[in-house]
Amino acid sequence: MATERSDMPATEPVVVRAMEARDVPAVVAIEEDAFTTPWHAETFLALVGRPGHELLVCESPEGEIVAYAVVSIVLDQAELANIAVREDWRGRRIGSSFLDRILEKVREREIRELFLEVRESNLVGRALYEKRGFEEIGRRRDYYDAPREDALQLVKRF
Repeated sequence: MATERSDMPATEPVVVRAMEARDVPAVVAIEEDAFTTPWHAETFLALVGRPGHELLVCESPEGEIVAYAVVSIVLDQAELANIAVREDWRGRRIGSSFLDRILEKVREREIRELFLEVRESNLVGRALYEKRGFEEIGRRRDYYDAPREDALQLVKRF
């Protein structure tokens, strides 16, 4: 999401829906491109349809998976564990629109707090989260590998 512009509407219509097992290969491809220590297909497959987890995808009008997110829920708290947009779809505000939809779903489930970690150097992501009302509440030293870097802990309270 390095080139996201939050002042523009999404330029492409997408459908947000629950992730299905058939989506996992496309999700893993996005994951491997976006993260230096990506999750494996088995991890996603183990979470699809599992209670306490909301796995979502953004699907293009052509039926391609262009973004995904994983939200873990325990009682009235949730964690946005992963969110990523396919590289060739970045800069079209898909990430911003997708995050807004995730926040709607969290509100619908009466979640009181949504947590996440973000790389300290991810200035675009941090700005996006700040604009959506997330607050920094802590730091996890050396949380990320390749390169080793701190994670900032953020929370949005509803």
